[in-house]
Amino acid sequence: MALLGVNLSAIAANYPDKPIKLVVSFPPGGPVDIAARIVAARLTEVLKQSVFIDNKTGAAGNVGTQQVAKSPADGYTFLVTSSSYAVNPSLYGDKAGYSPKEFSPVIVIATQPNVVSVNEKVAVKTLADLKVMATKEKMAFSSPGSGTTPHLTCENLFHILWKNDVTHIPYRGAGPASVAVVGGETPIGCTAVAGVYQFHKQGKVRILAVSSTERLADLPDIPTMAELGYPQIKDYTWVAVLAPSGTSTEIINQVNQAIQKVIDEPETKEKLLQAGLMPVGGAAPQTTTYINEELKHWSKVVVDTKAKAE
Repeated sequence: MALLGVNLSAIAANYPDKPIKLVVSFPPGGPVDIAARIVAARLTEVLKQSVFIDNKTGAAGNVGTQQVAKSPADGYTFLVTSSSYAVNPSLYGDKAGYSPKEFSPVIVIATQPNVVSVNEKVAVKTLADLKVMATKEKMAFSSPGSGTTPHLTCENLFHILWKNDVTHIPYRGAGPASVAVVGGETPIGCTAVAGVYQFHKQGKVRILAVSSTERLADLPDIPTMAELGYPQIKDYTWVAVLAPSGTSTEIINQVNQAIQKVIDEPETKEKLLQAGLMPVGGAAPQTTTYINEELKHWSKVVVDTKAKAE
């Protein structure tokens, strides 16, 4: 055991001595990818080693997650994913292709609420207007994929609370889901705020409601779900970094501290906030506790909404 401790210390002391890969389980343009790229750019300088992004998309994040679960636990491959990581084991069961036991949480980079938005040509101004329209017309909503938290937020709102049959159309990530509502492929978009924030500012979509407990500072005119009569909807999408289980505590702490340093920098905070992402951070044990709580929370939501993988 003493020799093992010496070996691990030596590994940590020399770490990193080759490029580090961040496997992003969603496509370019979405909040997970945006956060990963903001952090990776500075992380390369902090760790004095190349940190690069590898987008591995599909199955609501399961494809990239499965790949990292099977990767060596040597500190050179990490998963950057969303809260779908906490949803999918309940939604997909064994078909998720991974277990949370196969990962060690490193840090939560940022969090953000989900939003309901509509294409600029949809003739509604409020969520109440949308509810009325949805009772009269056949409508559809885009999401970043089955089991993502935006999907479940709108599943709960449209199907459980409104008892409406608004059709869910899953896309491969927040970027494509956001583009779908901007381009009118779907009249409604259900994404995390970062996906449509700039489009809302440009007038290409209208955000009707946010799922946070309070209004967002950058979107002060957009009401919360609770304000609109849906206090049970307090949902967030987060972006987290995880390592394959078995990665040494020393390396996890070193990467955690490096990312925390990057998150704490004013320039990084500003970039995240401009993208609609609220910086989080925190020590690795704190991250583990938070993600374990999220696993329980989203398991209950999946049961309550009777959501099915598509």
